[in-house]
Amino acid sequence: MGKIVELELNEAKAAGDKASDIFVVKNTDGRDGGFQRLLELMGSKGVEFYGLVPSDSVVIVKVNSQWNERGGTNTDLVKAIVEAIVSHPDGFTGEVVIADNGQAQYGSTSHGGSLDYEMNNAEDRAQSNRVVAESFLEHRVSTYLWDEITSNEVGEYSEGDDGDGYIIEDAPDPATGIRVSYPKFETAHGTRVSFKEGVWDPEASAYDSDRLKLINVPVLKAHFICGVTGCVKHYMGVVSDKLQSRGAHKSVLTGGMGTEIAGTRAPDLNVLDAIWVNSTPGKGPRSNYDEATRLNIIMAGTDPCALDAWATRNVLMQAARLQGHEDLSKFNPDNDDPESHGRWLRLSAEVLREAGHRAVLDEDRMNVYIASA
Repeated sequence: MGKIVELELNEAKAAGDKASDIFVVKNTDGRDGGFQRLLELMGSKGVEFYGLVPSDSVVIVKVNSQWNERGGTNTDLVKAIVEAIVSHPDGFTGEVVIADNGQAQYGSTSHGGSLDYEMNNAEDRAQSNRVVAESFLEHRVSTYLWDEITSNEVGEYSEGDDGDGYIIEDAPDPATGIRVSYPKFETAHGTRVSFKEGVWDPEASAYDSDRLKLINVPVLKAHFICGVTGCVKHYMGVVSDKLQSRGAHKSVLTGGMGTEIAGTRAPDLNVLDAIWVNSTPGKGPRSNYDEATRLNIIMAGTDPCALDAWATRNVLMQAARLQGHEDLSKFNPDNDDPESHGRWLRLSAEVLREAGHRAVLDEDRMNVYIASA
């Protein structure tokens, strides 16, 4: 099981309105009803999960698949999320796709991501994302590894292009340098999806944007270049790095993930996995079983910047201090030094605010609600 490190986490009330809500559940291993407790906590504060995810939705559950062991999203948590979706009180008639782009490079296999690792982040280490999907035989649940199409530049369905691949903008964003890109693909059940535009109806020759929902499920962990991986950085698994000469990775440090979110589709919900974390500064994003620390915490919110800032300050940095680490400048979301997590998170938040999204970094503007599983 591994020793659980207990953190001191405190609820908080925002000083004013236009605040972002952070929901936290402690003492959960992902299999024990912790995610359902999270949904109950959200609902008690007016954020209804089944209002975010209607019964006929096509739901992308965006995981981290580039790394095995503790580097990838906890598959017990993924299974609990899918279970909640298909248990919709109105009867679920939609579809779930567990997906990610490991960029067909680097990662545990040296050639990108996998949704079928042998060594997974779960109590049953053999439980891959593919195994999770195949456990829901009575519902339309599948996986799609976007690595397989990340080098294919295609047009939209509305342009007459039915091929799976990536749409990419012609020119880079002048401020952040990224060329916004996103996957367009047909699921295992024959549904055609554009990550940006929505679900394609070939008979009506039209997109239904509202029917496509996105649940963003990253792992909270250290990253040796970017400082921290969380909800915002997780959009590196949406873009195509292969189709960009400058490389999308470089744009993370200039706020490029904010541009990517604003230019494609913002998450309907972010669920941040801190059941196991790698809180060693300068390490990550790889995290083997021995390196990770067990915290048994999951968090959620609709504002990815607020969730990243709060979780870094209160979860990742606290865990690092308990491990004896003193220099946490690369983690610190208040640090504005070049190439720090604080700098690029602020730049991403500024881009999102300019596009009309809520992107809070100041804890005085966060409501924090905490429960235990």
